[in-house]
Amino acid sequence: MKKWLSLAVASVMVLGMITGCGSDSNNSSNNQEEAKVLNVCNLVNGNLGDKSFFDSAQAGLEQLEADGKITFKTIEMGATDADQPKWLETLNEVSDSGEYDLIICGTYQMPDYLKEVADAHPDQKYLIYDDTTYVGQSPNVANMSFKQNDVGYMVGVFAAAMTTSGYTNTNEDAIIGFLGGVDSPVINDFLYGYLVGAQSVNPDIKVDTRYVTNYYDTAYGKELALSMINDNNVDIIWGCGGTAGNGGAEAAQETGKAWFIGVDSDQEQTFAEELAAITLTSGLKNVGDGLIWFIDELNAGNEYWGQEICLGINEGGVGIVTDKNFANVPQEVQDAVLAAQEAVSNGEITVPSALSDGGNAEAIALRDSMQP
Repeated sequence: MKKWLSLAVASVMVLGMITGCGSDSNNSSNNQEEAKVLNVCNLVNGNLGDKSFFDSAQAGLEQLEADGKITFKTIEMGATDADQPKWLETLNEVSDSGEYDLIICGTYQMPDYLKEVADAHPDQKYLIYDDTTYVGQSPNVANMSFKQNDVGYMVGVFAAAMTTSGYTNTNEDAIIGFLGGVDSPVINDFLYGYLVGAQSVNPDIKVDTRYVTNYYDTAYGKELALSMINDNNVDIIWGCGGTAGNGGAEAAQETGKAWFIGVDSDQEQTFAEELAAITLTSGLKNVGDGLIWFIDELNAGNEYWGQEICLGINEGGVGIVTDKNFANVPQEVQDAVLAAQEAVSNGEITVPSALSDGGNAEAIALRDSMQP
């Protein structure tokens, strides 16, 4: 069974959390009702089995159902261009049905569809995770975001410290890799932190950044990663592209000349044995735990409709895996990562974000300047 980072956040902490994201802090309902079993629909604009993002959300919902807090149905809508017309159609169908207390969807690809449907169904409640496009514009929609830039910083420290550590299957060249799904602000938010974290260890480090242009093409992701390894001597690859990003793990395993870093969930636990063996750690975006927290908040009478909820390290929304294979890397690498985590947590380090005004352009400029 997948192991997810525990998320236990007191309601009082969320007031400051939401204020920090720039939203209103008037988030508590004055009419707390007795907790009921909610009927939830989870719309996946892709497929389960990505071993990261969507699987994390599914695991959180399964836990909520096991705890007797919800019943739920997951609808996999597919991820290809040919599947996209189904996304709006399905969102309308489940909204028209009136049978769900909450409809959940996620990613940067869904906000336009959700805005249209939510405005046409003002009595239906929605939660969209990993997107903030229309925060506050629909009073029946809550937006849940994650500080993936903080995750990126910690992973960047890890990768930069590892690449010249002398560890097995690393080489002397200070070049690491980033395999993204789509060149978009959310993926570049991971990347921005990764670049800055890597530079904090070695200002001269190079980062080979490539995008698969989707989140499902593992074969093309592997092709790009093989080029990183064979052409540029990359020995650490962070895959941030769902199933497509997992091609980086396949390339590392096939060549025997590189290591992989997972994303969103603890991929060392979800991969098959041979891929788990070359996955040194994972940057965590705890979508499932975020959904558990959100349902618990609703049951406690705290509502966030028309607002953004922003989950970081201190809220348990993001983190980095520090056991299993991580525990076997050089101690100085472990110490560097834990020090970075503490510095971000206590505010000593503020990691820039691609989601801020002008942030994506800044991330792209830094990305281009660090290419090998």
